[in-house]
Amino acid sequence: MTGIRRHGCRGGALGVVLLAATLTACGGADDTDADAAASHHPVAMAGKEQAAAQPVPRGTGSRTASDFNGDGAPDLVLDELAHDGQGDDPGIGIVYGKKGHGLVPAARQLLSPRAYAAPTKGQTPAAFGSEAACDLNADGFTDLVVSTDPPYDGQGQPPVPLQLLFGSPTGISGQGVKLRIPAQARFGNDWPDQPVCGDFDDDGKADLVVHASGGRLTFLPGPFTKAGASRGTARIAQSSGNVPAAAADVNRDGADDVLVRAHNGTARSAVVLGGPTGPGRPGAAYPAGTDVAFGRFGTAVLTGGGLKVYAGQGAAPRTVPVTGETLDTGDLDGDGRTDLVVSGGDGAKVRLVRGAASAVPGSPGAGRVVAVADFDGDGRDDLVLQRTSDTGTKDTVTVLPGARTAALLPTKPQLTFTTLEFTSR
Repeated sequence: MTGIRRHGCRGGALGVVLLAATLTACGGADDTDADAAASHHPVAMAGKEQAAAQPVPRGTGSRTASDFNGDGAPDLVLDELAHDGQGDDPGIGIVYGKKGHGLVPAARQLLSPRAYAAPTKGQTPAAFGSEAACDLNADGFTDLVVSTDPPYDGQGQPPVPLQLLFGSPTGISGQGVKLRIPAQARFGNDWPDQPVCGDFDDDGKADLVVHASGGRLTFLPGPFTKAGASRGTARIAQSSGNVPAAAADVNRDGADDVLVRAHNGTARSAVVLGGPTGPGRPGAAYPAGTDVAFGRFGTAVLTGGGLKVYAGQGAAPRTVPVTGETLDTGDLDGDGRTDLVVSGGDGAKVRLVRGAASAVPGSPGAGRVVAVADFDGDGRDDLVLQRTSDTGTKDTVTVLPGARTAALLPTKPQLTFTTLEFTSR
């Protein structure tokens, strides 16, 4: 997972990215942002303690997850940016990586609603939050799915709130386009949101699954056009829940499956199996918990009574005595096993579970888990944490490299920076 969390893939055939619960970053931009969108380079920021902004490295395309400029290095998406203003959050930040080196905070890009969002009826969205990331148009550059707040009078079906921002050799470029969902692929009057990326029909192209209502999902097969439309036949899929949350090839048949939760918060969840025609067949069901993750170990469910780990369908779970709110996965020590990162929010300490079997003593720190991915290319996943002040005016982003030690991570960070570099003028 590389910077977008909760509503994306924890490990599918395309290596698409895990996405978080819906996080909205609201407007507030100036003409500098518009100039940056036109030039496709990061916005230059002023400030004595800030690194001078660098151009986005130019890429030629890759299959690396969360690689918006296609240079073979994963990039980091930051949805919550510290800012000095008294208004809403300024937008979405991207820190670009350098192959064999890791993240380069100076190679940064600010995606503000004014510069990058498509307006509706002449109105610029106030909400602008990252939701999922995958290569939707199959051109070798990761694309970003964002949520917005289009005007709605409460009558009939609401408009589609999702927009697509396309990657390019110089990163995210151009104005977003609205995701197109045909009438036959919608059901009920709920907002069509909660997008999850995955290859659900095993054709090698990234698809989207979106919330419908009444125990149904919208399946949009990829690839997608630059106008935001699925090239395949979109349809309604049956589901046992209402909130699509993650994707992974649970039964290892080549097609990604989608995890669907009954509702947000502590809830039961179940898998909807993918196949040649996309998701639709019922899979394993899991007890109530705050989050679920998949890996080589099987399935992990985070409950109030500890972490429940299921080796296979029908198997009795083993319990690891750690609690929290969210789960992330990665191979922190490069041994081929999936480790778990358990977190509980901005001020809560993070816990690690080696191989999803034993809790690591102590904690690598406190904060929101922003990403777990191999940014420096050493074969071990790194952990990115973010802590923000109560006022939202200060923050620290910390990058801890994976390590072949009992602790899985070092005591000292590889890199620290602040997102004020994106927003200060």
